Amino acid sequence: MARTEWSDQPFAVQARQRWPLADTVVLAINRFRVHRTGRNSALVAHYGFLSIFPLMLVFTTILGFVLDGNAELQQRIIDSTIAQVPIIGDQLASDPTQLQGSISLLVFGLLTATWSGLKAFNVLQTALDDVADVPFEARPSMVRVRLRSLLGIGLVGGSLVAGAILSTLAGMTGLAWTSRILLGVGTLTLNTLVLAGVYRWLCSVRPAWAAVWPGAIFAGVGFTILQVAGATVMTKAIAHASPIYGTFATVIGLLFWLGLHAMISLLGAEMNGVLHMRRVRTR
Repeated sequence: MARTEWSDQPFAVQARQRWPLADTVVLAINRFRVHRTGRNSALVAHYGFLSIFPLMLVFTTILGFVLDGNAELQQRIIDSTIAQVPIIGDQLASDPTQLQGSISLLVFGLLTATWSGLKAFNVLQTALDDVADVPFEARPSMVRVRLRSLLGIGLVGGSLVAGAILSTLAGMTGLAWTSRILLGVGTLTLNTLVLAGVYRWLCSVRPAWAAVWPGAIFAGVGFTILQVAGATVMTKAIAHASPIYGTFATVIGLLFWLGLHAMISLLGAEMNGVLHMRRVRTR
């Protein structure tokens, strides 16, 4: 005897027929389960987490080249917020002269960060294709997937640079609340634009721009809340922790933070899929 899905139970059917929002929620939950979105978001977060430490290796190696023989800059680094960066901040604050540049470490860090970044975006493309129900035979070749992953890395990298410029411009106002408002609005806009580009360009089925905006706005709001509130919480937690426990908190917090970002981004894609299904069904 076939088992009746919970979404086909009488109470669920009545709620879906009466309230459009209930129908949307039920469709989203079903799609989340069928597409294994939780598993895909965990894989994206895993490879994203792996890319962070090679990037920190690249950062410290470049910093070693820059600080070599420059006592004035070393003191400025100690007095700056860079000395508060988790894991490497204690080393910078105690003795920045121990940081040394190394070409081999720089190349290794760049290659490892690129590999893990490509893997993260490869998984993200698979997840977006799963959400869009793209048949396996219609999906692109390995070469095209990796080329599009490079595009994704460029999008995210460009957004990080734009975010840094935005923070600088907002800080130039000299007004705390004005800076926060400008930074919040700018971050929300930037996140939404990047997510819309990801939904449109990293899926094998190229959706129209109008079809990706609802999920991009939803995920963009989620990203902004995570980036503003999450950074504040993590900074306060690490500031009151010992060096050892602060490192543990940083690692666990980063993994959890990346997992939430991956989950929210795929939920935005699922929302776009649900809205598309509702539009097709009502025609």
